[in-house]
Amino acid sequence: MANVTLEERLAIATSIAEEAGKMIRDAREQQTFSQRLKAGIELVTDVDVAVDKLISQRLEEHFPGEARLSEELSPEEALHNPAEQLWVVDPIDGTVNFAQGLRHVAVSIGWIEQGIGKVGVVHAPFLSETFSAAQGLGAFCNQQPISPSHAASLDSTLVGTGFPYDKTARKALLPRLEAALTHCQDVRRNGSAALDICDVACGRLDAYYETVSPWDFVAGWVIAREAGARVGHLVAVPENVPADLFPEQLLITTPNVYEAMASLLKQADR
Repeated sequence: MANVTLEERLAIATSIAEEAGKMIRDAREQQTFSQRLKAGIELVTDVDVAVDKLISQRLEEHFPGEARLSEELSPEEALHNPAEQLWVVDPIDGTVNFAQGLRHVAVSIGWIEQGIGKVGVVHAPFLSETFSAAQGLGAFCNQQPISPSHAASLDSTLVGTGFPYDKTARKALLPRLEAALTHCQDVRRNGSAALDICDVACGRLDAYYETVSPWDFVAGWVIAREAGARVGHLVAVPENVPADLFPEQLLITTPNVYEAMASLLKQADR
């Protein structure tokens, strides 16, 4: 499948994400799924596993042999020795939201080639929205072009963020949260990193910061960058890890507030 165009990859990934979204909607309607805690703190449902299997099966059908990194099948070496072509998948981003009956739930499928994110699809089955982008082709929501907001100052910046499952790790994040609440318009916490990033891409949020996992952000990162948002990290990216896979201290904003937001969050840690 080496000769597949980015447009074709995007179309296939979109189709797979929307098929997975139907599976997620059906599972909620039937309310037959079981739940468990991974590592004692992170919620997983059997729908996460079933959707992950579906996506893996479809990707293998269309792109046989291409490597995959997903939340449910997460080979850690993929971060430090990424394959030339790598699919990065979160079958359900927002598992707690899914289990609780909330609407911020997404299927996230990204594709990286030689360390560069080139295709991203984030499908929100309960919001009836599909965000999509491929390198050089622009970014879209339900096939309509999207772009970030024109917010130009911190006091008009609506900020999205999230918090880790590990409650002991949350206290260290409070100085940044206080800084954002004090200097920005307000803060939102929707429970899906993929959708938060897409909300920056389409102008609903003006900034987003968080440390997540690769499968949470890769697809949204491609979409935000293609939409014209600015994407980066608040810490140096290790030399042996591609920036488009490095999930620590992400910052995604409308271009006009990136530097001010980065400065605000870094100073809050001092």
